[in-house]
Amino acid sequence: MEDQPDVSSAPPGQLVFGKLAGKNVVGMEGRFHYYEGYTMQQIALPVWVMRRLGASVLIVSNACGGMNPQHRTGDILIIEDHINLMGANPLLGMTDNGAVKFVDMTQAYSGRLREKLDAAAEKLQMMVRHGVYLGTTGPSYETPAEIKAFAWVGADAVGMSTVPEVIIARYHNIEVAGISCITNLAAGITSKKLSHEEVLEVGKATQDKLGKLLTEFISML
Repeated sequence: MEDQPDVSSAPPGQLVFGKLAGKNVVGMEGRFHYYEGYTMQQIALPVWVMRRLGASVLIVSNACGGMNPQHRTGDILIIEDHINLMGANPLLGMTDNGAVKFVDMTQAYSGRLREKLDAAAEKLQMMVRHGVYLGTTGPSYETPAEIKAFAWVGADAVGMSTVPEVIIARYHNIEVAGISCITNLAAGITSKKLSHEEVLEVGKATQDKLGKLLTEFISML
């Protein structure tokens, strides 16, 4: 395997295997979203597969809208916790030997891994933020009133993914590190009209920065 897996030609939805910073890794080329009509169980299926493959650490990344007035477009946010407002849970109806398994989410995002992300960012002299991610279903963007309510309950960023994968990872006792790219400021934080094109543009512009952070972080594991 090459040290840097080339995912540029991989069809969307594929798992890509390789080595990064000397570690065996498997990455998802894209992800499934609840707003696309997939079930929570389908969204979380890749995490089940990764667990079967022996994964012990899951790194989740996403594009999100920033709600914290101190944050700026293009900032990298290390997720400390999340709020699930997706109205569903991938564990619904699931039993373990006939009994419901209640999963502890106290450490949904590993403090140990957050410390390593901070150390990687410091080594790269890269500024990163910390905060709480709030998950909604989408695909409509949030109203200014919703953003005000989300900020009031303690969220710093809002997006339409990530939460289902993290819940299943914790079900399997997989450590999770979460990273968000603030690709736009949420409704009411800015007077600009929100657009998916802006999200894609900013996300593409931050790819190199995120790639360097992840490579350094993985080298520390």
